[in-house]
Amino acid sequence: MRGADTFTESLFTMRHLDDFVPADHPLRVIRVMVNKALANMDELFARMYAADIKGGRPSIAPEKLLRAMLIQVLYSVRSERQLMEQTQYNLLFRWFIGLAMDDAVWVPTVFSKNRERLIEHDAVIEFFNQIVQQAQEQELLSGEHFSVDGTLIQAWAGHKSFVRKDRQGDDDTDAGNFKDQKRSNDTHESTTDADARLYRKGKTASELRFMGHTLTDNRHGLVVSAVVTKADGHAEREAAKAMINDARQALPGDDPITITLGADKGYDAKEFIDALQEMNVLPHVAQNKSGRQSAVPDRIAGSEGYAISQQKRKLIEQGFGWAKTVGHMRQVVVRGIKKVDQMFVLTMAGYNLTRLRSLGQIRLQGQM
Repeated sequence: MRGADTFTESLFTMRHLDDFVPADHPLRVIRVMVNKALANMDELFARMYAADIKGGRPSIAPEKLLRAMLIQVLYSVRSERQLMEQTQYNLLFRWFIGLAMDDAVWVPTVFSKNRERLIEHDAVIEFFNQIVQQAQEQELLSGEHFSVDGTLIQAWAGHKSFVRKDRQGDDDTDAGNFKDQKRSNDTHESTTDADARLYRKGKTASELRFMGHTLTDNRHGLVVSAVVTKADGHAEREAAKAMINDARQALPGDDPITITLGADKGYDAKEFIDALQEMNVLPHVAQNKSGRQSAVPDRIAGSEGYAISQQKRKLIEQGFGWAKTVGHMRQVVVRGIKKVDQMFVLTMAGYNLTRLRSLGQIRLQGQM
């Protein structure tokens, strides 16, 4: 018998939000890891709002804001306005963020107002570090063998905003016509994002860009450090030296541990190799012998560990690929290097969470 096309809505419901989320949904495992990281950040959150002693309405919980920012990354939501629109009717988003069915969603400007506070207290960086710590507790990191690389991030600024520094406010009738004009970062800057730099790499076109850098652990390719810098020819090596030095200093104990760093041919420069050796880091950098002598000693390049590092370093591209396709980091929608860095670090934290969830499933299957 054909059923009737009727719609009768109950006045009350006795079901919880948790009942609507499948028991095997990937976000369940991720939410447990996220909540553990946020719980460990309670003291930081307390300091963030310690100055608010004048009373007034309670602020939105920073834990909920960070979960909302993370769900935006995980589900490729292109804007905060769209995120709030989807949260209005998406029960999965409400469950993950921590909003009840009847809770009102926020206006998009909430993110803009609170982003500066999160940046000021390095809340996203601490969240990233907490996720890395969980990977360490699960023995998913070697702590000794690393890889480094950089990627270009297109800024939220166009060529028409890139004007001479001495006439930024002039009305240029030829705006956008750059034929026969010499433009450089020394004489020009963007009026919409002064931190962006005109940069090209290889056969790519010159665009206003930033440069994102990651340091990954070779065991499973998890990102252990991430940072954004201005785009220039030396940024990759300078960021690599800073990240590997921080990783080396974070190692426990006083016993000397052999640390290796894998990288592509772009890092084969004498000053970089010398700096690594001064830090007692073995430079497993791909040798660049195109018309010159490689700075990487042949005795290192001929070792078995070097071959393994060259194979493992390719895992770093998975993080960049995920960030640009899922995390929308191919072109950012925020301006300023601090905000771009915040989004990049949060995106890499999201990548680590998805990898940890997958690695946990693999380990569980191996024990069955």
